[in-house]
Amino acid sequence: MRESDSAKRERRVLIVVQNLPVPFDRRVWLEATTLARAGYAVSVICPKMKGFNASHETLEGVEIHRYPLPFDAQGVVGFVAEFAWCFVMTAWLSLRVAVFGRGFDVLHVCNPPETYWLLGLFWRLFGKVFLFDHHDLSPEMYAAKFGRDDGILLRMLLFLERMTFRVAQVVVTTNESHKAVALSRGGKAPEDVYVVRSGPDLSRFRLYERSSEWSHGKPFLLAYLGEICKQDGVDHLVRAMRILRDELGRRDVHCVLMGGGPHQPQIARYAEEIGVTDCCTFTGRVSDEDLCRVLSSADIGIDPDPKNPWSDRSTMNKVVEYMFFGLPVLAYDLHETRVSAGEAGYYVSANDERALAVGIAQLLDDATARQRMGEIGRQRVRTALAWAYSVPPLMAAYDHAFAVREARRLGAARRSGGGASA
Repeated sequence: MRESDSAKRERRVLIVVQNLPVPFDRRVWLEATTLARAGYAVSVICPKMKGFNASHETLEGVEIHRYPLPFDAQGVVGFVAEFAWCFVMTAWLSLRVAVFGRGFDVLHVCNPPETYWLLGLFWRLFGKVFLFDHHDLSPEMYAAKFGRDDGILLRMLLFLERMTFRVAQVVVTTNESHKAVALSRGGKAPEDVYVVRSGPDLSRFRLYERSSEWSHGKPFLLAYLGEICKQDGVDHLVRAMRILRDELGRRDVHCVLMGGGPHQPQIARYAEEIGVTDCCTFTGRVSDEDLCRVLSSADIGIDPDPKNPWSDRSTMNKVVEYMFFGLPVLAYDLHETRVSAGEAGYYVSANDERALAVGIAQLLDDATARQRMGEIGRQRVRTALAWAYSVPPLMAAYDHAFAVREARRLGAARRSGGGASA
């Protein structure tokens, strides 16, 4: 029997996220606010960063607890120290939420990293349900970022992932490729894993009139959107722009690269070193309005992620956001990019920068194809990929989590010889 609405309003959840704060982390914020609108009491623990530095505040019904990061992690020792600090601060704040705050029935932990399974194990002793929100393939991301597919660090990441899956009673993941990892490496039962895609909140976006401001007066505009990290392949795009200009003779196109990230300053300097600053603009982090204005004026959205075991199985949020604005997506041929974009994508040979440049030129020369692909993408977002279509599986995952909690509570009551009191 389904619980009443009044019972659902008593449901409490604590979300833990380490790599980004809320509301900057769009997926986590959508999850938190969706649950809050459904009547859940939602608390979040995250670090202070990206301009979100209040230790405690309530936004859109979500109570946020933030802790400071006293140092910028560099190297293995730095990351170990950061993970230890974040774990201690999160454990302390979770205790404060449990005793002095809203309390929680479900501990919802987002990766990376997969270091919170011990916290999940601790709170399970007190009847809490541990829900693992599987955002990223950490072992594969490590291999892609550092070019290593073996070694002690990779084995440690696989161990942490395995333990996180083992302790988690419910898993929420972003696509079918990630679900397959949860079933195989994680050993989870299919009924305990829910695919909740990271679809965009359509209310966040607005279409504007096309403007030549962003293309510096050139006829065509390319757009890149996203945090720029070492594994994201933005250097491929920068080199493709040089090929496009110097080998293919295209001086009619400009590229705007929106987003910050740890590798952004190096990539901006690299673009200067190879002499493509005349056709590339790095904006850093931009407002939602400027993001919408650029994408409303662009002709193609670029996803230069090189193909590897991480990217091939990852859903890139930028792809779906390009599609909202009716942009054809030009990308290397990756499995999950094809799943997201379908016929709205133009796919070129993986990890071939010249193929990337040639693909851009071919697509710029075919206005009919761009219009057709753009319309396919626009409709696909509105009918299948928007966040609204991720809400039902998210709520189903939470119904399952509370069913697990209730079953454990009833089992404990029977073992103690007591009744199933309300």
